[in-house]
Amino acid sequence: MTSQNRTTKIPQKVMRYLPLKPRLQQLYMSTHTATDMRWHKEQRVDDDVMRHLADGEAWKEFDRTFPKFAADPRNVRLGLATNGFNPYGVLNQHHSTWPIFGFPYNLPPWKCMKNNT
Repeated sequence: MTSQNRTTKIPQKVMRYLPLKPRLQQLYMSTHTATDMRWHKEQRVDDDVMRHLADGEAWKEFDRTFPKFAADPRNVRLGLATNGFNPYGVLNQHHSTWPIFGFPYNLPPWKCMKNNT
């Protein structure tokens, strides 16, 4: 078999990722961000006003369903978001990209939400 007859196989799907565990560990390497990551449990005021996701019914139901997880304030609660797009702008191509973003919900509102004022 000559080199001219060889065909190069092109992968159908390629997944590239940034490791999640080291990035989450970095949140606890600084005393400032470590304190912020525990804010939802240690400093949040629970007065039935929706100021943070921890005030919502879904968060409270999760705490009731998984009490061992909820007991440790260092456990990270992640939100995931994705949105697909065609990177080349050609609609007849069968290629699209779907990035997935993860973001921690543990942080206080002024660090994890946008101020709309």
